[in-house]
Amino acid sequence: MPKLAERLTDAKIKNAKPKEKPYKLAAGRGLHLLVKTDGSKHWQFRFRFDGKENTIAIGRYPEVSLASAEKHATSALELLANGINPSENKKAAIASKTGVLANSFEVVAREWAASYFTNKSASHQERTLRRLELYLFPWLGSKPISEITAPQILEVVKRIENLNKLETAHRTLQATSQVFRHAVQTGRALRDPCVDLRGALPSPVVKHMAAFTEPKQIAELLRAIDGFTGSLTVQTALRLSPLVFTRPSELRTAKWADIDLEANQWRYRVSKTNTMHLVPLSTQAAKLFADMHPFSGHGEFVFQGGHDPKKPMSAAAINAALKRMGYDTQQDITAHGFRAMARTILHERLNIDPYIIEHQLAHKVPDALGAAYNRTKFIEQRTGMMQAWADYLDELKAGAKVLPFKQA
Repeated sequence: MPKLAERLTDAKIKNAKPKEKPYKLAAGRGLHLLVKTDGSKHWQFRFRFDGKENTIAIGRYPEVSLASAEKHATSALELLANGINPSENKKAAIASKTGVLANSFEVVAREWAASYFTNKSASHQERTLRRLELYLFPWLGSKPISEITAPQILEVVKRIENLNKLETAHRTLQATSQVFRHAVQTGRALRDPCVDLRGALPSPVVKHMAAFTEPKQIAELLRAIDGFTGSLTVQTALRLSPLVFTRPSELRTAKWADIDLEANQWRYRVSKTNTMHLVPLSTQAAKLFADMHPFSGHGEFVFQGGHDPKKPMSAAAINAALKRMGYDTQQDITAHGFRAMARTILHERLNIDPYIIEHQLAHKVPDALGAAYNRTKFIEQRTGMMQAWADYLDELKAGAKVLPFKQA
């Protein structure tokens, strides 16, 4: 029966004397101690990768203890199990350490953001960076990105989940993954450890924006909006919300340069999809914009901020107005809910083709030719739809019996 190899111990290492030639003391699993002719002792790890034999230096004994060397070997074996060359991983770590500032997670993240958000909205960039600044940079920002592990990332995002911000945790993890992919592409990390965290967070519950979809509810809402006694800015934005049903951020940041009151059109770049969009203005919507012009037409924004006219109206203004009117923005109606309201009623009550509605909502709707979105497509039908929609809302508000709208 073959004799089992004896386990390497500290006593054996200390008693190992130099010989005429260097020799090795095996520690198992590819780890060995090289005893040189001058008596110095050095840890090495030998492995095979892609059919080739490799050796990496771990450190000198006793500065690196036996237990520490064994941990290094375990880490290297884990890398090999994941298809990563420990030698290349060590080179990346050294490169990161020699330029910690240039290769820290925070610096790489900001570098990624500068390139990734080039053609995306400033507000999207600000939100993403703010999440990283609040939830990641304090714990991982100064660490070399090549040394950050999946458990460390999970610990950070779990903190967010424990704050009952599950969706924020998912979005932060998604952004972190993109930062790591950028690091891989620029040679500062070998892989994205976020891949190992799939399923680590519970799936977020899909929450639909509160919206009214029954004509009676909508009629009461429109009458309440007409009776709102806030500032002219908020009054007008509130009355325009159901008429144009754009995203709330797009309405509050509307610019006079984008509005053509002669053609009754509003053209702007959609922040979410980075595409140009065209909103045909009904006569009712055009009049509201025209009524605002003497008040804010000398400035950039149609709806100016209350404290600074050089900035747009607050993002919370519409929801705050709805709350003042007695509506629950969690259960009844929210600023974003005017979009769902229009989508539902236009299709179910006015018999508008959903394809045309989706175009007016500036959603990406692939067509037979593969075009995702065209701002002028169905413009005649959309212009007619927007006027019919405004007229329908007027009739609802007046309490008239409204017949379904039939397209010609």
